[in-house]
Amino acid sequence: MFKELKYLFFILFIILTIFLAVDYYFSDNNKKKSYRSVKEINEMIISYSEKLILLNNDTDNVVKYVEKNLDNKKKNHSFWKLINSDD
Repeated sequence: MFKELKYLFFILFIILTIFLAVDYYFSDNNKKKSYRSVKEINEMIISYSEKLILLNNDTDNVVKYVEKNLDNKKKNHSFWKLINSDD
């Protein structure tokens, strides 16, 4: 008897907890708070982005392309050939 009452109490407690959490999550007060915080964050992002200093692009012609060295003395090894070879 005591065991069944204990399980009933646990089930009621879990259901009550879930109900109260869902009720708070979908309440108008919580929605207003979340929308206000998102709005404040967006306003902060806009204000910080207006204060940013833009730097000039000084990376023109920085990369120098080098032609491949045509040295035929080097062997081109393949991974599978190295594993399968008996040497």
